[in-house]
Amino acid sequence: MLILTIRTDRPEAEIGLFEDNENLVYETWEAHRQLAETIHTKIKTLLKSKDKDWHDIEGVVCFKGPGSFTGLRIGLTVGNALAYGLNVPIVGTQGDDWANQGIDRIIKGENETQVLPEYGHEPHITKPKK
Repeated sequence: MLILTIRTDRPEAEIGLFEDNENLVYETWEAHRQLAETIHTKIKTLLKSKDKDWHDIEGVVCFKGPGSFTGLRIGLTVGNALAYGLNVPIVGTQGDDWANQGIDRIIKGENETQVLPEYGHEPHITKPKK
């Protein structure tokens, strides 16, 4: 089962491809403010490096937080959209062993359908200027 992992809670974004529990390829890059511009290209390049295509993805694991508001929003939107569009399961996890936990859950047949971010604190909303 080909599983895509996505972590975008900090300036260094991470994506990986796993065949069940075997790490096929993993990439970390300084995405910072270019995350939305680079994540799709990085995933496509990662897939191509293993002679895979978007439709070969059979599950998605996302780090759901805590972390950067914008980073989590972008990463989880990409993960949720891929899972929905490809009709594959998605799970969200936390902690140091997030990828392995998520992969185990996908292999066991779990599916959250949609992963929501956990930011770690209440948002700081600026009052509108008059």
